[in-house]
Amino acid sequence: MVNFYVRIQVYKGIFNMNSHELIKNAEKSLAEQFEIINEIRDFNQKKVLEAFINNRVAPEHFYTVSGYGHDDIGREVLDKVFAEVFKAEKAIARIHFASGTHTLACCLFGCLRPGDKLISVAGAPYDTMQEVIGTAGDNTTKEDSLLAYGILYDEVPLKNNDVDFELLEKMIDKSTTMVLIQRSKGYSTRKSLSIEVIEKICKIVKKKNPDCICFVDNCYGEFVEEKEPLEVGADLIAGSLIKNPGGGIVEAGGYIAGKAKYVDKASNRLTAPGIGSEGGAMFNQHRLIFQGFFMAPSVVSDAVKGAVLAAKIFDEIGYNSTPKYNEKRTDIIQNITFNAPEPLEKFCRTIQSLSPVNGYVTPIPEYIPGYEDQVIMAGGTFIEGSTIELSADGPMREPYVAYLQGGLNYAHVKIALEKFLDNLKTSK
Repeated sequence: MVNFYVRIQVYKGIFNMNSHELIKNAEKSLAEQFEIINEIRDFNQKKVLEAFINNRVAPEHFYTVSGYGHDDIGREVLDKVFAEVFKAEKAIARIHFASGTHTLACCLFGCLRPGDKLISVAGAPYDTMQEVIGTAGDNTTKEDSLLAYGILYDEVPLKNNDVDFELLEKMIDKSTTMVLIQRSKGYSTRKSLSIEVIEKICKIVKKKNPDCICFVDNCYGEFVEEKEPLEVGADLIAGSLIKNPGGGIVEAGGYIAGKAKYVDKASNRLTAPGIGSEGGAMFNQHRLIFQGFFMAPSVVSDAVKGAVLAAKIFDEIGYNSTPKYNEKRTDIIQNITFNAPEPLEKFCRTIQSLSPVNGYVTPIPEYIPGYEDQVIMAGGTFIEGSTIELSADGPMREPYVAYLQGGLNYAHVKIALEKFLDNLKTSK
């Protein structure tokens, strides 16, 4: 593997142009990719607009109620809009979900019972989900995990860093209650799962056990493709509102969509049996969620364009970065492998320095609840933890990968990349 500082010399020797010119040339070569992204944006924007019109969204749906949150017509219409866009029998969009992990946990604890079996189809899931399941190495909350409740768990190991479909088919049987399909790669180097791959997984699972719940962690994937997982065989999906579907303006929360019986079970875990999706004051957040959801296809489109540009730039200067600029996209995340801690930290600090909020702050690696390794996070965001806003983070473990994601507008990503290139030029 090429040393980081050797790579800098390669960069200096190959490109006798300034960073701005390098980016402009890269953009010209990406016209075809950008046109595809624009077409997906237009398709999804039309889909969202039609859902708003069909459900007669009006100013009265932006008003709030207090207390128990009963008779909230805005919340009711919001759920219908989400359900129509994601092609679900039922959906809930709530600010009460603390994170994407909380949203996913409500689905797991709501739909699984002692003795049921859960299988992760693409190796180990994201770090925080290992805490929920109970498989994290030094887990102080194992007594509250799925395993502690008598739920069985297994994984389909990756094959050549991809889904092992043959082994998946062997492992699914009548005892399998649910499969967990994590669309995005998380803190791994495997490929994110395209809608086409998710469809193949669902077909294999349903062939072996028609009653098995196909549950998709949809985080980072919404509106990147024209179809969503429920359209290709999934039974249940969930995600965070401070990622793609919040459009960068929703302040907190998550959503769940799918077959009504599974959404209802998850809702009972968010609130309580007998309340489910019928309670919970929304604290005057309706308009932000409606508006953010409406903006989401265009915001996601800009984030994807930024990721494609980053892929092109890193490819040209000799980095191992995935997916490649000309590969089909299914999420907003771009991996950059540094193979050493120092350049990973340097990259994250560059992103932080170009952030609109806390741009003066220097991120350092730190232990974060839910993660076994130290993590460095660059995220000078308007909404804390928002990853539809431009951010970069990575665990301090081999191969020292930065996960670049987001960008409320494409120009912001360009500016950050130009700054990174300038820093490379001046590195010794």
